[in-house]
Amino acid sequence: MAGLALAACGTGGALNDARAACKQVNSALVYQHRSAAPGLSSSERQVLEGQAMSTLLAASSAAAQATSADGSWNVLQTTIQEAERVPLARLVPALTRICQVANSSTPYL
Repeated sequence: MAGLALAACGTGGALNDARAACKQVNSALVYQHRSAAPGLSSSERQVLEGQAMSTLLAASSAAAQATSADGSWNVLQTTIQEAERVPLARLVPALTRICQVANSSTPYL
């Protein structure tokens, strides 16, 4: 019985960590969206893209903690890490969906 209670705590902790990561992910996606606005200078666009990337990568720590507590959140951590190799704009749909799941009332991946 105690093991079951501990497992539940770990899963809840993982969910809290995933939600914390998603809060940063959502902020990063706002910067990404703003960087695509028409009429920006290239320097303005670069600043916003840089803010998006640094905010997203800051989410790695919470995503890693979520994954350590519950391996099903590995998809969140891996997708965040992919931003170092793949343009962030291409990851927006996946990150959006993963965070919708994390923030839902039934957060199961």
